[in-house]
Amino acid sequence: MENATRPFDKLLLVSLLCLLTVGMFMVYSASSALGEYVHNDAFYFLKRQLIFAGAGLAAMIAIARIDYWFWKRWSFVILIVCFFFLILVLIPGVGMVRGGARSWIGAGAFSIQPAEFMKLGMIIFLSQYLVRHQKRIPEFKRGMLPVLLLIFLAFALIMLQPDLGTGTVMAGACFVLLFVAGARIKHFFILGGLGTAGFVGLILSAPYRIQRITSFIDPWSDPLGAGFQIIQSLYAVGPGGLFGLGFGDSRQKFYYLPEPQTDFIFAIIAEEFGFLGAGFVLVLFGVLLWRGVTTAMTAPDMYGALLATGICGVIFLQVLINIGVVTGLFPVTGITLPFLSYGGSSLTLLLAAAGVLLNITRHRTEYH
Repeated sequence: MENATRPFDKLLLVSLLCLLTVGMFMVYSASSALGEYVHNDAFYFLKRQLIFAGAGLAAMIAIARIDYWFWKRWSFVILIVCFFFLILVLIPGVGMVRGGARSWIGAGAFSIQPAEFMKLGMIIFLSQYLVRHQKRIPEFKRGMLPVLLLIFLAFALIMLQPDLGTGTVMAGACFVLLFVAGARIKHFFILGGLGTAGFVGLILSAPYRIQRITSFIDPWSDPLGAGFQIIQSLYAVGPGGLFGLGFGDSRQKFYYLPEPQTDFIFAIIAEEFGFLGAGFVLVLFGVLLWRGVTTAMTAPDMYGALLATGICGVIFLQVLINIGVVTGLFPVTGITLPFLSYGGSSLTLLLAAAGVLLNITRHRTEYH
């Protein structure tokens, strides 16, 4: 392949850095009360987020200079390593339990979440696999079925933690790749029916998931229990009005809204900056999506197109689910908001993925 001669996509990079900057301010604002109360330091979470962002930006800069074909050569090894850590995290004494899920490996605040890395590892592997077997993809048995079995294996390991949100994002992004690679629509209808049945089974198998569904339908039926999170989130979004209460003036972050710096940071944005502030964040995500899709459309080969599509799928499925939960459109699930929420593994992984996306823009066939 030819060496890259084009500059990075400036709009993609600027929108990403703007989201990251907004995230830093909002992590501080959303977490200051909790940090002061629990750790006697209002900057506790911000300090760690700066470390995560620094590591992620360093990874992004380094990866953006590595031709994306490199990941194609090492895709199988990357996938095996991701599966290894997914199994490792399930071992008692190795995996850390937080909030009822055994999802982390490490110590204290500095730990990794293997499921996050599987999202990118699966995209890297499937992109090259679908290119190699593109002619078989319209066939179900020889083309689609092996991919589905691989996705199911990864999803099952993630569900053993359990982490339905991350598993859903990973599987959803993989299905987007299958669709773009040429899978037949009728196969998706069949999968949709089977997936719905399986999803219902997963919900019925765990009482807390049933509570989340009932609280989604009517959160006021259990305002101090299953409906507490969504009610407090709406109490944050509603009073924000057009202009918001002002930076740092959130009321819900004072121990009303659980996890205000992670899963519900968008609620704090809406509360402090109102409709205009929340709209500005959505515009930034819109620009990032536009440039990501453009990157996929102008990639010089099918592998680059699928890789860019998969990365965009991971990012924007996560955005859709997170904001949907915050605004009461979806049942509550533990999904962070990309580039804004507090979290080491998620932020570092997404910035690394953005580095891959930026490198693909250096090889684009047309200048935009």
